[in-house]
Amino acid sequence: MKKHIVVLTGAGISAESGIKTFRDADGLWEGHDVMEVATPEGFKANPELVLDFYNQRRKQLFEVTPNSAHYDLAKLENDYKVTIITQNVDDLHERSGSSNVIHLHGELLKVRSTFDNTDILEWKTDLVLGDICKKGHQLRPHIVWFGEDVPMIESAMAICNTADILFIIGTSMQVYPAAGLMNYVPQNTPTYFIDPKPNITSTEHLTVIAESATTGVAKALKMLGTS
Repeated sequence: MKKHIVVLTGAGISAESGIKTFRDADGLWEGHDVMEVATPEGFKANPELVLDFYNQRRKQLFEVTPNSAHYDLAKLENDYKVTIITQNVDDLHERSGSSNVIHLHGELLKVRSTFDNTDILEWKTDLVLGDICKKGHQLRPHIVWFGEDVPMIESAMAICNTADILFIIGTSMQVYPAAGLMNYVPQNTPTYFIDPKPNITSTEHLTVIAESATTGVAKALKMLGTS
């Protein structure tokens, strides 16, 4: 039976493909206060602004491509069972060939009904006011906004509990509930933490690689004996 590698990824891996990180140091996302464009209250106050904001993010997604870190993780499936749990809303993991990806915070290329959270549609064009679900309710981005539940978190916890090896890539692991996932892997699970500015140090079972995702993943795979 193949060993199970669980990979937790954040904005850092997508940033190397040209996708802006969720929140810059000034607290803005693409020039917007995140509370205006990433909360239910913001959507209620100005739905056109929010829809346009995600339309622009969706367009940007079609202008970028996966980087070597994405492809290296996809190739791990040749030798391991791999589950990627990502905080990112892009599809770069899927485009690089990863077959088992869980999106904690939703997906840019999907929308859902404002009436029924389980009514989810694939969506690659602009979403505007008047685009409705089959029951006549406005569609919204399939994104988990601040203040909303993270529906996939319990599944992610259960998956982490089955990890033989853990990779943490491009995330400070400070945003909850995602930050708590590393506590659900079995004790003493070999862990590789890849981030250019790590906020933890190496221990017996934790290897910290203070590099970007592209170079750090390649280095981790060599340590693992896979390259």
